[in-house]
Amino acid sequence: MFDRFSKSNMRPWLGVLFLISLTLCLWLGNLSLITEQATIGELVNAQDTNTTQQVNQGIERYARGDYRGAISLWKEALKVYEKSNEAATIAIVNENLARAYQQLGDTQATLAYWEKVIYYYQTIGNLQKVGQVLTEQAQAYSNLGQPGKAIALLCGANYDKSQGKLECLPGSALQIAREQQDKLGEVAALGSLGEAYRLRGDYNEAIDYLESALEEAKIYNNPAYIVLVLNSLGNTHASRAQLWNLRAKSAAKRGIPKGKEFQTNAREDYQKALSYFQSSFKQSQEQDYKSAQMRSLLNLIQLYERTQDLNLVDSATINVDIQQALELLAHLPDSVTKVYAAIDLANVPDGDSNITSPLTQCSVKGKLADAQATTILNQAIEIAHKLQATRAESYALGALGHFYECRKAYQKAWTLTQKALLLADQNLQAKDSLYLWEWQAGRILQKQNKEAQAIPFYQRAYNTLDKIRSDILIAERDLQFDFRDVIEPVYRQLAQFRIELASRDEENRNKELNLALETVNSLKLAELQNYFGNDCILAAINNTQVDELLEQNTAVFSSIILDDGTAMILTLPNKEKHLHWIELSQKDFRNQIEKFRQGLIDGQLSINYDTTDAETLYDLMILPFEDYLTSQLIETIVFIQDSFLRDIPMAALYDKKARKYLIENYAIATTPSLSLTAPKKLNTQTGRALILGVSKEAIIDELPFRALPSVPLEIKEVQKIFPNHKQFIDEDFEPKKLEKEIQDTVYPVIHIATHAQFGIISEDTFLVTGNNNKLTINELETVLRQVSGGSASVELLALTACQTAVGDERSSLGLAGVALQVGVRSAMASLWSVGDESTSLLVKEFYINVHQLGMSKAKALQAAQIKLLKAKEISEINDQYDNPSFWAPFIMIGNWL
Repeated sequence: MFDRFSKSNMRPWLGVLFLISLTLCLWLGNLSLITEQATIGELVNAQDTNTTQQVNQGIERYARGDYRGAISLWKEALKVYEKSNEAATIAIVNENLARAYQQLGDTQATLAYWEKVIYYYQTIGNLQKVGQVLTEQAQAYSNLGQPGKAIALLCGANYDKSQGKLECLPGSALQIAREQQDKLGEVAALGSLGEAYRLRGDYNEAIDYLESALEEAKIYNNPAYIVLVLNSLGNTHASRAQLWNLRAKSAAKRGIPKGKEFQTNAREDYQKALSYFQSSFKQSQEQDYKSAQMRSLLNLIQLYERTQDLNLVDSATINVDIQQALELLAHLPDSVTKVYAAIDLANVPDGDSNITSPLTQCSVKGKLADAQATTILNQAIEIAHKLQATRAESYALGALGHFYECRKAYQKAWTLTQKALLLADQNLQAKDSLYLWEWQAGRILQKQNKEAQAIPFYQRAYNTLDKIRSDILIAERDLQFDFRDVIEPVYRQLAQFRIELASRDEENRNKELNLALETVNSLKLAELQNYFGNDCILAAINNTQVDELLEQNTAVFSSIILDDGTAMILTLPNKEKHLHWIELSQKDFRNQIEKFRQGLIDGQLSINYDTTDAETLYDLMILPFEDYLTSQLIETIVFIQDSFLRDIPMAALYDKKARKYLIENYAIATTPSLSLTAPKKLNTQTGRALILGVSKEAIIDELPFRALPSVPLEIKEVQKIFPNHKQFIDEDFEPKKLEKEIQDTVYPVIHIATHAQFGIISEDTFLVTGNNNKLTINELETVLRQVSGGSASVELLALTACQTAVGDERSSLGLAGVALQVGVRSAMASLWSVGDESTSLLVKEFYINVHQLGMSKAKALQAAQIKLLKAKEISEINDQYDNPSFWAPFIMIGNWL
């Protein structure tokens, strides 16, 4: 993660997960280290009171890095000034306190003092200072992981960039700076706005603002601001490069030619990042800004490590930069900045580009010799302790503990980790570091085969992470790059512990399996948040409502995929649970799943489908539970699938003994989580439907989408069942028309017959609309949440020509979460596009079963699939449709009642 070096080292949660960042607060906050001391001293000296000495002593302590000492002196002085009601001086001292608390990582205290500063500057009518402080307050919110609030303070929630001019709302930091002709304040606000958008993952928007800031900073020839903007631009281009790489992988999975273009874009962004970091370093050298030099060097070093395959620079350049950073470190004054810089340098891996989180992963070798790394980490611990910077000290101790963990010196690692834990536990704002060291303690015990002692630490890490998960996943979109390294392992290892306990302890089996399922449920929620990048899916229902979903004839299968096997857990209506362990490695099981799915897709070309792979999977996943299903008279099975198991239609599993597909015995549904599935059955018999479709061929992002000649027939069948309908077909299917229509009318059913592409990231997940355009899943969410009566009034969203990539569980994750993302209760969708008249037949039967016969959605789909399966027995149906390739891809997602 390149951006970790540009974030504040006080920022909770985010920077920590990848490595602590070096930067102090950005923009104005950074400049305070260069210019603010003189300004404060000048203003305070003008008061000529005894308290001035206290304030000046505080400034001296601040300069030495003794922030707590400075705070103590300034608080005493503040009491005196408040009694005399000297508003201007009170504002200045509060400013000093805000910055001191920011250096200590106490963001809540920082924000509280900025509020006071704003109040006093408003009182005396100093609007220019109000604007500047709003910018600093916005930076604090960005540090806290709330870039949305930062953007609102800097420019407002709504603004217009018409005619190339960024127009912000009145009272925002940027607008005040412009009105007051505060040019440097404007640069600071623009730069902070760019940073906020970068943290939110809006890289193009971020670059626009940062380039504007750079242009303005050059006009006014302010080197300090230029250094900051250059560094921030480097971070943004580096992050965007990672996104291009992810999109290139997505394109490769789907066979899109544009993948090469994405790779080229990634390389260009990496080269721009390199150029910006180098320029930032050169400028900071010329101005002798040592902290800025360190920041630029560390960013460069990390960039080198993550782009080794591109050969941006040679190994000699990397070594020179590391040596320069070490020399700089020795000359930096003792400060929190120096502590985090030492941690960064000690953890630079040597030639291992797979290391994305050096504080949680072990590299084969570090760039620094072991003795050198331990020396600077011990120095960092001493400095942090002297400064009473408990958060920084916790990180330094934990980092050294991790160093020894990687070298299997477990006793030293344990002692240091416990010290780090103790300090983190004392700091209410250090939940991120608390989670980190709880996990580390669990790993250390686990590696010593002390699993019983390790489990409580994993449980503690899970509990802590569960509290902060939403903040880190929503605020930090870049986490999508490193999710599997910094979030997922905690959940999976804890689940594995619980499953192993359940298999050994019959008496507590249900309890342990419940805990395992709870853990994996939280992981699935985290995956969905990470994929979609928002918290609109967080409205979990309570246990009573979950019970309403689970009728007497409904069973739930949950899968948990681990490295050396897969756990299948069956939950029966009486809450009894049963466990079966599939003893196949993850790799072998994945290959089996992909073979089964590909066989189904290719099966459209076969007269008779070969059920061999379907039989194998039935025997592995269903057969061990057959007796329980029969004895409990189960009629509906709900699958909560993990990872690549989301890629396959369970309906097509084949019982060779009974010579039946699973769908012939059970109605089947899938959901990413029971706790996120809307309860109860709503009325789908109102007769109103919105029908959308594209039958013509299209080209989206250079990827051709074939014509769907059966779409007109499919739409005609839906129209017959829903006489009260509105439709937008081919060129008429435009997002604006869709948005206007659903604002005015409630449609319980929205039927979409067009290509729906699900990619590795939500940005590559879209519907094909008319005129070679697309509607992304996030845009669809925005539209549907404007539905009259709310998106929850949409009972069913049907997507009949979806396409997920083979072997790409992230794309099937997008499909599994589609109902949650757009806010509807249920979705009927296809795992791959069939593109045949069989689809219109299945859709017709499904809607008749739901709308006219009042079946549950799962049973309605079951009956429609069985009708195709029995094609050879029904004269008006093409015999070929008994092949599961035609009926199996359709799945019911979400509420199945």
